[in-house]
Formats: sequence, C-alpha cells, structure tokens
Amino acid sequence: MEKFFKLKAHGTNVSTEIVAGMTTFFAMAYIIFVNPQMLSMTGMPYGAVFLATIISAVVGTLVMGLFANVPYAQAPGMGLNAFFVFTVVFALGFKWQQALAMVFLCGIINIIITVTKLRKLIIKAIPESLQHAIGGGIGIFIAYIGIKDAGLLSFTSDPGKNIVLGDGTVIADSSIVPALVKFNNPAIILALIGIIITFVLLILKVKGAIFISIIATTLIGMPMGVVHLDSLGATAGLSDSFSQLGQTFGAAFGKEGMQSFLADPAKIPLILMTIFAFSLSDTFDTIGTFIGTGRRSGIFDAADEKALQDGNGFKSKMDKALFADSIATSIGAIFGTSNTTTYVESAAGIEAGGRTGLTAVVTALLFVASMFLAPFVGIVPMQATAPALIAVGIMMLASFKDVKWTDLEDSIPAFFAAIFMAFCYSISYGIAGGFIFYCIIKVIKGKSKEVSPVLWVATALFILNFVILAIIK
Repeated sequence: MEKFFKLKAHGTNVSTEIVAGMTTFFAMAYIIFVNPQMLSMTGMPYGAVFLATIISAVVGTLVMGLFANVPYAQAPGMGLNAFFVFTVVFALGFKWQQALAMVFLCGIINIIITVTKLRKLIIKAIPESLQHAIGGGIGIFIAYIGIKDAGLLSFTSDPGKNIVLGDGTVIADSSIVPALVKFNNPAIILALIGIIITFVLLILKVKGAIFISIIATTLIGMPMGVVHLDSLGATAGLSDSFSQLGQTFGAAFGKEGMQSFLADPAKIPLILMTIFAFSLSDTFDTIGTFIGTGRRSGIFDAADEKALQDGNGFKSKMDKALFADSIATSIGAIFGTSNTTTYVESAAGIEAGGRTGLTAVVTALLFVASMFLAPFVGIVPMQATAPALIAVGIMMLASFKDVKWTDLEDSIPAFFAAIFMAFCYSISYGIAGGFIFYCIIKVIKGKSKEVSPVLWVATALFILNFVILAIIK
C-alpha cells in the first residue's frame, strides 16, 4: 500500500487516509438519496437511479484514486441534475432517455477535451490571481452550502414574484431576501451544537476532528429527536432496485434515447446546445475544484504543475485526474444518472489530511457499503455534516490573501468569481464571472494582448452559454 500510494512521500499514513475517506463520504453521502428523489421526477425509477448513483460514484472515485492517486471523490453533481430535470426534461420537453443520451455524449466530449489537452490549456491560461480567487470562492461556496444545510437561513420573496412548478418547486426572483432563522427547534439547535463541537476540536487540533464531530453530532441528535432510528434494519428494497436498473441501463442508446435524435432533425440544434451547456458546466466545475483545493493543499504541487505544462500523455496527476473525471460522466449515463463530477465536498477529506488516492478508495468502498447499509448512512443528518463544510470553507478563504485587493485589475474579477460561485450555487458560473470581468478590464486598460487566446475562447463560450440558456428557458 505504501509503495502503490506513496504515502510517506505525501506526508500521510494509512489511518489518516482512512479517516479522510470516511469524512469525504459522509460529507457527500446525501447525494445517494437526493439524486434519486430529483431524477425520479422525470419518471425514472427511484431504485434504478439509487443504484446508478452509487455505481457511478464508485467507478469514478476508484479511477480517481487508483489511476490518478488523488483524494477526490466523484458522484452525480447537484446543479447538473437540476438542469437535467427542470430544463432538459420539463422545460425543453425531452424524454429522460434522451437526456441520458445527451449526458453520455457530454462525457465523450469531455474525454476528447482531456485527451487533446484542451482542459490542460484552459488551466494554464487562467491567471494566477484568478486561481487564488477561485480557491477562496470555493471556500465561500462550501461554507454557504454548510450554512444552508444546517438550516440557519430562511428566505422570503415578494408576493407574485415567484413561479410554482408542477411538482411544487418554487422559483423566486431577486426579490428574495435571506434571514437568520429563529433558534426554536431541535434541528437548528443540533446544528449549533455540531458547529461548536467541530470548532472546539479543530482549535484543539484533535486528529480526525471533522469526522469525530460528524459522529458526535449524529449521536447527540438521537435523544433530541432529529436522528430517527425507525428506518434502520431494512435493505428489503435492494432486489427491487436491481430489477429496476434494467430500465435505465443502456436506455441512453435505445429507441427512446439516442436513436430518436434523428427522428426530428429540427431538434438537432437544440440537442447540440443542450450537450454544450452540460459540457461547459461539468468541465469548469471540475477545473475549479482542482484549482481551488489542489493548490492550497499541495496535492498538485509545483512539480506536478510543471509536468502538466511540459509533459505529454498522462504524466502528471492533474492529467490523470482530469481523465478520471471525464470518463465518469459517460459511465454514469450508461447506468442511468445525470453528469458525474468531482465533488467539492472532497475538500472536507483533504482538510482531514487526505493526500493520496487511498482516501478516494476508502470513499468508494463506503459507497459500495451504502448500497446495503443505506438506512444506516441515511441517519446521519445534514446538521452533522454541515459544520464540517463550514469549517472547510473558512480554511479555504486563506487563498484570498494572495489576491491584490487594492488593485482593481485583480480585485474586480476576483470579487465576481468568488461571489457568483457562492450565490449562484455554481463553480462554473463563478469562473465565468471572473473570466468575463478579467477580459473586460484588460481591454479597458489596453492590455488585451495579456489575455491568453484560450481564455478569450473560454469567455466567449460562457457568454454563448448564457445566451443559449436565455433562449431555451
């Protein structure tokens, strides 16, 4: 194990990697239940999506750990699954089989982008100031996820300023105002207890602090009535889930999937635009996660960055990690789920000390176990994992110290990259905001030649994506 993962060279050991892998798993385990709930709105069988979610997470995360030797985990991405359901199926009227076919093609495109080094060129083209801003922005994003998951916020929108979809989902406009909730129910109080436990352990530098806090908060939640044990004991639906998997496995290639694309040639431009939107978001979510967490933690060090820039093939860890991320999306689509992507919650395991692929392997094995122990995994409440995300977010804000905030050339793109990333709930939208304002400022200053051609193209693609989304919505 030492020889394969090179633990000593990365300043870690087996026990640390195991704790880190467990921390990452519990920080992202919610997707096992949330993804089937969301995709089943389209008519996809819940049990099949449950298994497809786990299978895609296991395969993608194992490739990340065994091939790239990095501590990142993968699973169907939040945001991308919402786009799958509410935009592609509900708004555009595509069948879920067709949407799966588009996700599969998106994965193929991402593989091509990676193999042809386009992803690597994009990373090299991002200015260092923006890379630091992306790292800090991901910190705000993760902390915001944690605060929201903890239930500390409430939102109010003006009357008549929202749209209620058929399934009851409410879409509000910018009149929505956030506020702090009243601390008058057990779930909120448990979240506060979890936050206190997490930060006490971190300040005291207790080894495995984040993982210990997740377990401790879950145990405290039992007598408080937040954690319910009545769901324990059943894996009875597993056989039904496997039988349902036959309905989604390969559906992307069937008569109602990819084969139907040529039946209506008029829809081909819309299909291509949708695949493009999937691919752009997936690509930059991953790039942002790697830049934001890898630079600060040293997972992708100076030597690896040099290998990324100068090497051919898959000589650097970043090359291998990008390839692992690319193939996971297509594999997930084959089994029956939306885009699989690298999870920003991997930062929780990285902060717990994870530095090698062993962390990812442990996370993958826990996903396998969750197939049979879903009730046990399901008792861990959001209030137990949310404090971990808040803590990780705070730590990642350190990247902002390298941004020249007194220089508007640096601070304006950095600001929009960070703020859009958190408040738009999308890493790729944050990167888009940073790119667009970076290019605008360089043009105003007469320094347009300093902008890489790759960055110009990426910025143009983001603008095109926003135009397309405005049209198709």
